[in-house]
Amino acid sequence: MDSPATEAVSAGSTIDVVDIARIMHAIPHRYPFLMIDRVVDVVRNRSAIGVKNVSVNESFFAGHFPNHPVMPGVLIIESMAQTAAVLVVETLGPDAAGKVVYFMSIEGAKFRRPVVPGDQLRIHVTKDRNRGNVWKFSAVARVDGVSVAEATYAAMIMDRAPAA
Repeated sequence: MDSPATEAVSAGSTIDVVDIARIMHAIPHRYPFLMIDRVVDVVRNRSAIGVKNVSVNESFFAGHFPNHPVMPGVLIIESMAQTAAVLVVETLGPDAAGKVVYFMSIEGAKFRRPVVPGDQLRIHVTKDRNRGNVWKFSAVARVDGVSVAEATYAAMIMDRAPAA
């Protein structure tokens, strides 16, 4: 069930593009763990599409796998979570200040085909529901319109821990 506060803030308004600067303002991830380059077609409180341009220069390709580079499935799942985190921050607006989005669970993860250098991942994330600070999502990652991975997952929005 959606919280009334979230419904009032978002009302399904849209954002065409969230660029890399805005992503880095919204979530704490940085190189080499920032797994999205932009987020497009954001419908607050509903859905978003994350974009990841997969380059042979990605640090993980050095070991996964030498001479046969394949993007690790866990990093595709991470790109889904980062896209969802941007959706949450864009939905909550100023209420998201000082918050961070943490994974709680991942279910039904399936990997349909390898993702390789030169591919562009388009991560379609849909909010299934939220109650309080817990949000549930479904996601499908596609390359050239073909599904390469999917999962459902939950995340919790919490106050950011103070810097040590």
